[in-house]
Amino acid sequence: MSGVVAAMRRTLLLCTSLARNGLIAYASTVPLPAGLANAADLRFSQAVSAWHDLNHQEFAVLTTALALLGFSVVAAILLMRTRVRATRTEDRLRSDIAGLQVQADRLRALLFAEPQILISWAAGDNRPQISGDTALLMSQDAMHNSSQRILAFGTWLPPEPALQMDHAVDALREAGEGFLLNLTTSNGRAIEAMGRAIGGQAVVRIRELGGVRRELAEANLRYRTLAEETELLRDFAAGAPWPIWARNIQGDLRYANAAYVRAAEGTSVADAIHRNLELLESDQRTEMSRALNDNSSFAARLPIVVGGERRIYDVQALKLGAGSAGIAIDAGEVSALRAALTRMAEAHRRTLDQLSSGVAVFDADRRLAFYNESYRRLWGLDQAFLDSGPDDSSVLDRLRATRKLPEQPDFRAWKAKLHEAYRAVESENYTWFLPDGRAISVVTTPNLEGGVIYLFDNVTESLDMARRFDGLIRAQRETLDNLNEAVAVFGSNGRVQLFNPAFARMWKLSAEALREQPHIETVEAWCQPLFDDAPTWRRLREAITAIENRVQVALKLERRDGSVLDCTTMPLPDGATMLTFQDITDTENVERALRERNEALEAADQMKVDFVHHVSYELRAPLTTIIGFAHFLSDPATGPLTAKQAEYLDYVTKSTNALLALTNNILDLATIDAGAMKLELGPVNIGKAIEAAAEGIQDRLATDRIALKVDVDPDIGDFTGDERRVVQVLYNLLANAIGFSPHDAAVTISARRSEHRVTFTVTDSGPGIPPEVKDKVFDWFESHSHGSRHRGAGLGLSLVRSFVELHGGKVRVDSTVGKGTMVTCDFPIDQNVRRNAAE
Repeated sequence: MSGVVAAMRRTLLLCTSLARNGLIAYASTVPLPAGLANAADLRFSQAVSAWHDLNHQEFAVLTTALALLGFSVVAAILLMRTRVRATRTEDRLRSDIAGLQVQADRLRALLFAEPQILISWAAGDNRPQISGDTALLMSQDAMHNSSQRILAFGTWLPPEPALQMDHAVDALREAGEGFLLNLTTSNGRAIEAMGRAIGGQAVVRIRELGGVRRELAEANLRYRTLAEETELLRDFAAGAPWPIWARNIQGDLRYANAAYVRAAEGTSVADAIHRNLELLESDQRTEMSRALNDNSSFAARLPIVVGGERRIYDVQALKLGAGSAGIAIDAGEVSALRAALTRMAEAHRRTLDQLSSGVAVFDADRRLAFYNESYRRLWGLDQAFLDSGPDDSSVLDRLRATRKLPEQPDFRAWKAKLHEAYRAVESENYTWFLPDGRAISVVTTPNLEGGVIYLFDNVTESLDMARRFDGLIRAQRETLDNLNEAVAVFGSNGRVQLFNPAFARMWKLSAEALREQPHIETVEAWCQPLFDDAPTWRRLREAITAIENRVQVALKLERRDGSVLDCTTMPLPDGATMLTFQDITDTENVERALRERNEALEAADQMKVDFVHHVSYELRAPLTTIIGFAHFLSDPATGPLTAKQAEYLDYVTKSTNALLALTNNILDLATIDAGAMKLELGPVNIGKAIEAAAEGIQDRLATDRIALKVDVDPDIGDFTGDERRVVQVLYNLLANAIGFSPHDAAVTISARRSEHRVTFTVTDSGPGIPPEVKDKVFDWFESHSHGSRHRGAGLGLSLVRSFVELHGGKVRVDSTVGKGTMVTCDFPIDQNVRRNAAE
């Protein structure tokens, strides 16, 4: 207390000094503490008396100083009390800590009385605190970095328990989920790992199980396992779709699942147990009870009525210590599946019997279980032998005895290698070349149920066809390589698949580059220097790459080097396109020359026709005048003529008439050739037409002593035609026949009528027509005497053919040298369809 009083005195003196210096401007009245000492009270009273003598300003300053002094005193007293109280608390805490330390040591000693390890993680801290005996989990050699090794559970636990421990610790630290695990370390120790969240920390305790604790843990584990198994079995039985039940030793129902209740038509499990509902008939239950008493088990396929429907069930029952348990499995579907499987197997057998390939199935005992008819025919084996189910070796031995197997230097080793198929997992393929020249393809396939399936195919023809096909391909390749035509085959993807050397030479391409199968666009770019016509290349690309409307395309390419190529695209059946190029430069040049020559000939021929036509018209006018004056002079009214003048006038008249007939023939041919001739169709009396034609040659018949024979039916009738032109045709034929006939000979003209045509025939006995001249007799101005008296311009038969063809008919010439000639003309009877015949 003396220290406090001294402090108060120093504070009062300081306040007085401050008041005198005018540094305090605030005043208030503060009562002094009651616990002051006498000396302090006396001096304080004196100071108060002195204050009353001051003026008002000094009093205010002093009052403020006293207030500060009071506050300082109170603060000092409170500080003193706090120090005293803190000293007492510190002593008490020291005592408590000492007690807690003693208690912690006692608990620690109790905690680690047995070997165990504690691992703790504070909240938000990943660094664990590990204490305890680490030798519990690892050997002395592995004690280095034991903390890290303990947390790596895989170093002292097998993989599955280590993973289980990792998951449990993660759940504890993240969600505070506790756990209790009984594990076995890698060195065979049984341990218990328990995790709890305590005071904001995750704590894991690991200790060894031994003695009673171990036995209790094992018993607890067995109990839990048994409880889990029981619960699983109960859940399984409750949810199983098959009726399951259990009865006591008296036969009363003690358990039934929902399927049993439905089958027995109960309302609930409790109802079924209470009413002791039965699923089986009385005789079936009696049979099952007898079997359980004798054999402790019962198995039978029984009919059970469920829901008003009779169905087949497989019933299984076992005798237990406290009764029996049973299950009924619906076998209806199994029976149906078995029947379906039987039918399917039979169908497969029938199908295999229809195969052309031989099939033999050997079972796991290597005995023949199945064969088809093709197998028996292929090897020529006796059916009784095959039906006896021989083993594989016996079949091979019999085939070897009849020389139906390939010749082998070591038959035993060959057979052993073949029988490796019974232990194989993959199929094997062989080709047997038999002594009789056949080639057999053999496939051995392991059967999943044991045994081997043999598949035999006679591939003799296939191999022969393959050899011939290869030969054909080689011949085709050689043929393509030696063709003068350039050939290239493009696939459906537009790439080169095949080409011959001529293609590379024609387009100056590299064979190595073409073997890389370039696309048509690339080939086009390579060929651009020789031919750059874009539309043509586009058509070629479309023909090669088109999917639909694949048609043949023919093109003509005129390249920059002056050559001309004939290009053709040919779609192939496999989707490819063959492209061919043929150099037709020489052919094109010859064709061009021929075309030019033909045009020149046609122009000359037209000029000839025009000239003849013009000249004919020009000759006709003076001839008409001459003929007119000749007739005028021969008329007696003009005056008498001497005999010589009459003779000369007769020569002039005959010559002008012949020249006029020739001119008229030329004009008719020119008109026909120009397509301007029109027929004047009408009824043509056949008999009268022959008479008119014969009348025009009477003078020649008399002069040449030729007899004319007419062979015509009086009732032959008529036909539709141009009568004037028909008479002209017959006249020319008779005139031609008379001209080639010798004196005192005969010329025959006949007419025959059929359903659709009229046929005129003129026959002579002249020298005949040689074969080399026969094709030219109808040409203009072709005249050949062949030693006869005939002289003419060679237009008669040309007119005959032209007029007959205008009528829609035909002309035939049959001639034998030295015997004569027969000319036949066919005229159609109906001319309605040829009314405008010249058009």
